[in-house]
Amino acid sequence: MKKIAMLIASGYEEVEMLAVVDVLRRAGMVCDIVSTTKEKLVTSSHHVTVQADLLFEEADFGSYDALVIPGGLPGTTNLAAHAGTREQLLKAYEAGKLVAAICAAPTVLGGIGILQGVHATCYPGHEGDLNGAIYEVKPVVVEGNIITSRGMGTAIEFGLTIVEYFTDKKTADALAKKIIYTRLQFL
Repeated sequence: MKKIAMLIASGYEEVEMLAVVDVLRRAGMVCDIVSTTKEKLVTSSHHVTVQADLLFEEADFGSYDALVIPGGLPGTTNLAAHAGTREQLLKAYEAGKLVAAICAAPTVLGGIGILQGVHATCYPGHEGDLNGAIYEVKPVVVEGNIITSRGMGTAIEFGLTIVEYFTDKKTADALAKKIIYTRLQFL
């Protein structure tokens, strides 16, 4: 069973976070919501408060197969400012674990230098902060152990792509059918 950490900061985009957590849990994966704040109750950019499973300091990052970060503002800015988040994302990437980011959050990956020469996407207008990535206008982009996505409207596809990364297309497609979702055909 794969174990994933969804790191959140104040101002995260709630659909990008919750839809992905929901999809991963439906796929039978463990997905811990990890607060990078000092509190388990974390409020989104649209004033939705969710209780995280763990505080950052409580998480055993070595036990995770993937780290995922949602976008949203100022959530992305807050994640980028959190030294522990940057450090754990880099460690995970260097260990060959999956790192995934959606919306403005791929800029955090760009900021730690792991997108240089890598195909990636993000929310329109943030391309300049991908720091050397090969920008693609696609809902979800996968290259090596990095998955990036564009925004709230691509959150389910992003989650299903993470499922497919750890399982296979047949499993992800079956889950999509079960939740009455038509997978995007132009990936």
